[in-house]
Amino acid sequence: MPILEKETARDRVSQVLPKVPVPPLKQTLDTYLRCVQHLVKEEQFKKTKATVEKFGAPGGVGEVLQKKLLERRDKTNNWVYDYWLEDMYLNNRLALPVNSSPVMVFPKQTFTDHKDALRFAARLIGGVLEYKGLIDERALPVDFARGQLAGTPLCMEQYYRLFTSYRYPGLKTDTLKVQMNAASKAPEHIVVACKHQFFVLDIVANSKQLNEMEILSQLEKILKMSESAEERLPPFGILTSDGRTEWAQARDVLTKDQTNRDSLALIESCLCVVCLDEPSGLVPSDTNRALLMLHGGGREKNGANRWYDKSMQFVVGMDGTCGVVCEHSAFEGIVLVQCSEYLMKYKTGSPSKMARVSSIRELRPPRRLLWKCNPHIQGLLAAAGDRLQRLVNNLDMDVFTFKAYGKEFIKKQRMSPDAFIQVALQLAFYKCRGRLVSTYESASIRRFQEGRVDNIRSSTPEALAFVKSMTDERVVFTDSEKMKRLRDAINAQTNYTIAAITGMAIDNHLLGLMRISRELNMEKPEIFCDETYLASNQFILSTSQVPTTVEMFCCYGPVVPNGYGACYNPQSDHILFCVSSFWENTETSSAVFVKALNEGLLEIRDLCNRGSAVATKLADSSQGAGQSHKSGE
Repeated sequence: MPILEKETARDRVSQVLPKVPVPPLKQTLDTYLRCVQHLVKEEQFKKTKATVEKFGAPGGVGEVLQKKLLERRDKTNNWVYDYWLEDMYLNNRLALPVNSSPVMVFPKQTFTDHKDALRFAARLIGGVLEYKGLIDERALPVDFARGQLAGTPLCMEQYYRLFTSYRYPGLKTDTLKVQMNAASKAPEHIVVACKHQFFVLDIVANSKQLNEMEILSQLEKILKMSESAEERLPPFGILTSDGRTEWAQARDVLTKDQTNRDSLALIESCLCVVCLDEPSGLVPSDTNRALLMLHGGGREKNGANRWYDKSMQFVVGMDGTCGVVCEHSAFEGIVLVQCSEYLMKYKTGSPSKMARVSSIRELRPPRRLLWKCNPHIQGLLAAAGDRLQRLVNNLDMDVFTFKAYGKEFIKKQRMSPDAFIQVALQLAFYKCRGRLVSTYESASIRRFQEGRVDNIRSSTPEALAFVKSMTDERVVFTDSEKMKRLRDAINAQTNYTIAAITGMAIDNHLLGLMRISRELNMEKPEIFCDETYLASNQFILSTSQVPTTVEMFCCYGPVVPNGYGACYNPQSDHILFCVSSFWENTETSSAVFVKALNEGLLEIRDLCNRGSAVATKLADSSQGAGQSHKSGE
């Protein structure tokens, strides 16, 4: 870490943040059983219960592991961080696009011509440099929690990785490297991708940062250079869209040549990647723009105009499709939102600096990154392109704006908007499949040092009771019974949320216990080999709330082949949902899920309105009764 002269608010806050707690063992085991009981068959649950009781018995394996985990907490800033990072991201062998990298989709831009698009890109880069300046100076204001338990200061570490991280592919596990060196060694170049070619754009010349006019002039040169057919090189970026093991193997082949090593070193040390995309030829609907951000449309479109290992890729499409692709291992969605909102406000806020700049310096032209290819590498490029195309053809995405109401209506019911939407997602899933499944909702644990996330398991027993009351055709439930069940489900969801954000959820704890057993070279405890545990970690419904204050939305793909990704952005009078699934799986359909979600949200509204009407009537009649009683005194 660089030594800082002045202590900012951020430094004071990070010193006082507590360490992530290790929950009591019995509490976690009891919660685990409660989370899974209604999701598995009775026979299977009996077996699971016996396994869990044996694990948690006095003097049993669980107590030994818990003791070791508490020792680890004392010795580290954050006992779960490395375990979680490897389990969630680095050990995962799936390709980054769709499966791992979330995207932020900006409002469609209207560009009159190429120059207009490059102006937007130059402005965006200007905003990035300004934002990075704030990060480097540790001048970003500290985030404070909103929603449940609002007002707590949050850990800011993730921001310091936005432009300094790079995810290297590995044969068995990836490596996340963060340049934590002094600001003097900070990267002074960005990489621009254009027509599947890569260029180095220096952002500093003669110790002075380029202004927006100079950046624009360099981008114009890049666009011109990319049009030269005789200098065009194969689309090497496509390799980064492949499975992580495949890309690691391909990278080993590439690095046998010095030219390739030099190009890789420049990409791996850049500040960020800016992708200048060709028009896609698709109608620029929300759904299509989301698809193009997630995978670039495959090799025929802009799928190779990316470098997925870099944490921030800013996409500027000549047809107005713009946004950010982020490599997720370095930071969570909220950091992506804050950065994106800053850039959008920068773009529209201060007057463009371009008009005010009178002189442009004579700058060294941008450099094309060179690659050495051979028949073996050609084969690797073709195979990576085929696999990306299959992923592109497989992704079923539906971006849906629910317009009947938003969070204002929900707050009027005295309910948490997030908990309400989570219960509605459970209802939608139940309408589609007639059962509930293991559900993931990310919960920030940034209240703690180096905190990332834990999981809110939204498919609670209370949610199941509610969705049954709304869908069971054999038993008729009264509105008051349905309303009671809705409130119970929302309370259960809210309580689990509070437990998760205060470090008392179960997923990180169970992972920690499992990892400790591995470190002790123990035989894997039975609880972690049990079919229930394995199924409970297959998140068929993977959800997260990513609210924005500027018009834009976030989306991602499902995390299992038979699953759904559901990202939502609640606004005062509408809610934006991005639902994803895979076409290859016949059990899922994004359109069917969206239809069920729309129906369910309307049914819950009608239920609440009927409840309010009854309550008003009762209040009126009791008021009337009260008045007549008084007059008779």
